[in-house]
Amino acid sequence: MILAAAPPPLVCLDPGHGTPPAVGRQLEPIGPGSRMLKIKDGGGAAGEAPVALAIARRARLLLLGRGYRVAMTRTGPTIHLGDGNGNIARARFCNRRHATLMVRIHADGSTVRSLHGVSTLVPAWHRGWTDDIYARSLRAGRALQKAVVRSTGALDRGIVQRSDLTGFNWANVPAVLVESGFMSNPAESRRLKTGAYQQRVALGIVLGVAAVVPR
Repeated sequence: MILAAAPPPLVCLDPGHGTPPAVGRQLEPIGPGSRMLKIKDGGGAAGEAPVALAIARRARLLLLGRGYRVAMTRTGPTIHLGDGNGNIARARFCNRRHATLMVRIHADGSTVRSLHGVSTLVPAWHRGWTDDIYARSLRAGRALQKAVVRSTGALDRGIVQRSDLTGFNWANVPAVLVESGFMSNPAESRRLKTGAYQQRVALGIVLGVAAVVPR
């Protein structure tokens, strides 16, 4: 009997935002069974959505070149998942595909314009929500943070555990969120809008994925 080879690992890329404002202002539960509600999409920092998409597209090509399968929650300016189009829908998109890893791609913003650098967010441990993905998400987050910092030369702002992110709390697959820089920092914003720097961020993401998801 000849056994069929297992399919390559699937990486789910989730470029942040791109939700129409009327939808983004709607509320959804922060976690399964929770009475706490949160808006679906606050819109992000100015210019964040197209930067996140550009990085995701570049990461997709690099991952495909390495033999991974890739799914993206959005491939254009606006998200069209048809399942509420919020962060629950993004998580369920990756859950349904049994992704080996969900990589959420964002850029940061702050009223303090001098802030700069890269951080990676991971789920905080919460029984019934993230306890099944916590350890694997933390391991992946550490790998991606290290690789993106090395690839870009950006300031290392470290790993941040978050209990309030709907996209983490509804995920049944390991999930991380890369904050690729600060759109509110003029110099970093200019870099993030260039193809060359987006490629460096994307390469870092892919090298981080490869460190924890063997092909």
